[in-house]
Amino acid sequence: MTSLSPDISLSPAAAGRVAAIAAKQGRPAILRLSVDGGGCSGFQYRFGFADAAEPDDAVAETDGVRLVVDSVSLDLVRGAQVTYVESLGGAAFRVENPIAASGCGCGSSFAI
Repeated sequence: MTSLSPDISLSPAAAGRVAAIAAKQGRPAILRLSVDGGGCSGFQYRFGFADAAEPDDAVAETDGVRLVVDSVSLDLVRGAQVTYVESLGGAAFRVENPIAASGCGCGSSFAI
């Protein structure tokens, strides 16, 4: 059984967008955040939908929508909040990561 984690969070705007996409695709409202090596700043965020949380996942829940992060990625995003931002440049999920020392202009990669 996976328990809710205080180490990550999902904003209400992001939860609403995940719920809308998941409903349209007929999938569970579970967003997976992972971190891979690469990107212009050293690490990059990856988002995808999940069918279920894995046993070692950290889980945050907002308005019935879950954000899941694997234990390895959690070390790189601890304390982060996933938000959803709409602007003239487009709309995207964004990670507000308090441990990132720097990031790229598009917000998809970071350095520690």
